[in-house]
Amino acid sequence: MTATEKKFTFRLKLTQQQFLRYYQGSASSVQVRSETGQTLQFPAYRLRSFLTASGIEGRFALIVDQDNRFIRMEKLS
Repeated sequence: MTATEKKFTFRLKLTQQQFLRYYQGSASSVQVRSETGQTLQFPAYRLRSFLTASGIEGRFALIVDQDNRFIRMEKLS
């Protein structure tokens, strides 16, 4: 992570059925609360790579630039 990047961590648990709304396009963004209390909103398609047969579950890090533009998302646990 560079000095100009910001990292937000959050936990997420979605069943495969819950994520289906996002995958089908009926919902376009996901809103979560970070572990430090900030509300984060990002496009749902950013989570597709984390989808398993049981859904999406774990602790994640959202890394953005100084203008809050998406850089990457990582699964931490």
